[in-house]
Amino acid sequence: MLSDFSHKTGLKFHSTELKIIWDHYHFSYIPGFGNECASEDPRCPGALPEGQNNPQVCPYNLYAEQLSGSAFTCPRSTNKRSWLYRILPSVSHKPFESIDQGHITHNWDEVDPDPNQLRWKPFEIPKASQKKVDFVSGLHTLCGAGDIKSNNGLAIHIFLYLFTAALSLLLVPQKGKLHIYTEFGKMLVQPNEICVIQRGMRFSIDVFEETRGYILEVYGVHFELPDLGPIGANGLANPRDFLIPVAWYEDRQVPGGYTVINKYQGKLFAAKQDVSPFNVVAWHGNYTPYKYNLENFMVINSVAFDHADPSIFTVLTAKSLRPGVAIADFVIFPPRWGVADKTFRPPYYHRNCMSEFMGLIKGHYEAKQGGFLPGGGSLHSSMTPHGPDADCFEKASKAKLAPERIADGTMAFMFESSLSMAVTKWGLKTSNCLDENYYKCWEPLKSHFTPNSRKPAGLNGALLP
Repeated sequence: MLSDFSHKTGLKFHSTELKIIWDHYHFSYIPGFGNECASEDPRCPGALPEGQNNPQVCPYNLYAEQLSGSAFTCPRSTNKRSWLYRILPSVSHKPFESIDQGHITHNWDEVDPDPNQLRWKPFEIPKASQKKVDFVSGLHTLCGAGDIKSNNGLAIHIFLYLFTAALSLLLVPQKGKLHIYTEFGKMLVQPNEICVIQRGMRFSIDVFEETRGYILEVYGVHFELPDLGPIGANGLANPRDFLIPVAWYEDRQVPGGYTVINKYQGKLFAAKQDVSPFNVVAWHGNYTPYKYNLENFMVINSVAFDHADPSIFTVLTAKSLRPGVAIADFVIFPPRWGVADKTFRPPYYHRNCMSEFMGLIKGHYEAKQGGFLPGGGSLHSSMTPHGPDADCFEKASKAKLAPERIADGTMAFMFESSLSMAVTKWGLKTSNCLDENYYKCWEPLKSHFTPNSRKPAGLNGALLP
């Protein structure tokens, strides 16, 4: 669910008003991934009931409400639920009515399938002369697959803001800070951080500058930390580095009330209510929103020869029913050392049974120094070949294999899926960002075949070992 409204601020304040604003934008967190947590707003100490979830009368005369993220009978290890203690229950709203979809769609048959390598230039942020855009109207569906009604699939959206959503959303801001208000508390999410809003959670986003980013939406499953296997107990994204907001409530009214936007079976509906959606005074449970700083990722890499598979860079995974196969993986390519001997170090040429959407938060991606820009993206569909451009191949084939820093100042990421994703009409046509010349980055590749020599000279003329 999306609660879409704006917190207004002015330019001049009295000292008491400044304190209110500081409290409003102060952010505190509880560390840990998937933990059983409890939090209460310090303005109402003891708001959490003692020893039970649903007393006859809650402290401070609050309402008890459970938010279930899984079936009641799921095994304890996968059971997701939280109890919220709020001023009024979320059922206190007028009927939902259908509203304009904008550029959001889950129709994967808009255009004919296209197996080609696709790349987009940075998606254009609306100009100041255009109509103001809020979070919902700034969403543009780029591609996806599956069936939202059967809770099996995913969608990738681009969000574009000028100024100031029933499924799990992974938000990846690329430009501008996001002030996110949820029923569990407040979060500040900046570029190089990610945020997950889980199914059914109401939220609102404030921005104060031009803002752009990516969203991975998954149907019917939750994001998890990947299993580590032979890596052992530690590494990749560590649970302690995930941050959960602490309880914070508001008890206020605004002219015209609040609009709650509900995404149901892929369509948008809106309902009015008088009370703030963020009137939760206390909560406890293991079903929460959270954020994570990508700089905290512990990189695993080859220290001898060849490549480990890119799965070693997985931050979060949304598993399918098939063991080892994901509806979606969120993978990053952070700064790291490259030390592999006798190895072509950039990403190798590849055809994959998975679909790979890549985005760039900052810097220059190692395999394509030109053309792939922050705020843009690329899609390599199932079994579509891809790999380094010609310039990258030539340089890496001649490079001295000394230890080197890779991707300093860069953060690229990938949404990888076992599903075959279709691109929307907006992505292929309306956005006007599709790079029609992407394929040309491989045209300069030339044959170095030496049929008469099994042990050829390298591209730099030196004899290979």
